[in-house]
Amino acid sequence: MASIFEELEKKGHEQVIFCADEVTGLRAIIAVHDTTLGPALGGTRMWRYEDEAAALRDVLRLSRGMTYKSAAAGLNLGGGKAVLIGDSKTQKNEMLFRAYGRYIQGLGGRYITAEDVGTSVQDMEWVRMETDYVVGISRALGGSGDPSPYTALGVYVGTKAALKWISGNESLAGRTVAVQGVGHVGYHLVKHLAKDGAKVFVSDIDSDNLTRVTSEFRGVEVVSPEQIYSVPCDVFAPCALGAVVNDDTIERFRCSVVAGCANNVLADEDKHSAELERRGILYAPDYVINAGGLINVASELQGYNNERAVAQVQNIYTIISQILQISRDENMSTLKAANRLAERRIDAIARIKDTFAGAPLTRRPGSSS
Repeated sequence: MASIFEELEKKGHEQVIFCADEVTGLRAIIAVHDTTLGPALGGTRMWRYEDEAAALRDVLRLSRGMTYKSAAAGLNLGGGKAVLIGDSKTQKNEMLFRAYGRYIQGLGGRYITAEDVGTSVQDMEWVRMETDYVVGISRALGGSGDPSPYTALGVYVGTKAALKWISGNESLAGRTVAVQGVGHVGYHLVKHLAKDGAKVFVSDIDSDNLTRVTSEFRGVEVVSPEQIYSVPCDVFAPCALGAVVNDDTIERFRCSVVAGCANNVLADEDKHSAELERRGILYAPDYVINAGGLINVASELQGYNNERAVAQVQNIYTIISQILQISRDENMSTLKAANRLAERRIDAIARIKDTFAGAPLTRRPGSSS
């Protein structure tokens, strides 16, 4: 048990909750990493983990990442995450998610959830039957709906910022982009790229996804999953799996920028961010450039407004530019610069909160003690 507490202290986690329900078979872990900026927001992932230890490692890693994502995006939210242990294809049902929602409600707003890998808008609507602390619900219920178009929009504008930084020209017309994965988010990214006149190479293990983008958009060419790494291009956009920037693939890259929708694209953050820099490849940190979906669902907390959400997502252009400036000024990798931007904001807000802002009265003025 001591090793678990040591791990929490090392990574700065505030709270970890294990949830079990015999009737529904619920097995879940909720991790609240940091609430300096506000309540912890992060999606619920459903996955067939090999054991509870693997699930715990994943939720601790993901929740910490959400703290940095929210901070860098300028949101007044902390970082959290939840994992449900199970098969998302066979074990989902209303009672399971309602039981899970009651655990979230019991946290009193310290953690707000949303959809993630293995969960959907429908699942979050079941969760919402038992708790107010859920976002990413359908527009019919006053939510923001599918976050994929907003994630893609953020990657699109962030990519333009990266191109402007290296060449002085943000235009995608005539540029070549290699998009790995054209599912929900990748599809919308290709839509933006094709509209701007880019030449787009795509790969995906799902032939239906490939048929969709090639039939709907001009200038799109299919290559094999192995070829996508070696396509000569301006931008390599990983939009599927994590850890695709690794010892093997870096040797094959023929791009100037790595900027995509996927999370955790660096197999080893320190090693591979440094190697990209050594090779003169600009890396747009994934947790910053792909924050559009988070920004969109977070806007539900103020009452969803699409125009406001789009404007906030488009600000990713400015945030990427700030990170690149920090990287240059302080002679560090773009990943370290992104972390520095997030940490400075968290530290600054923490200092502000040292000021006593009053407290609710516990008795009427003038009454006896």
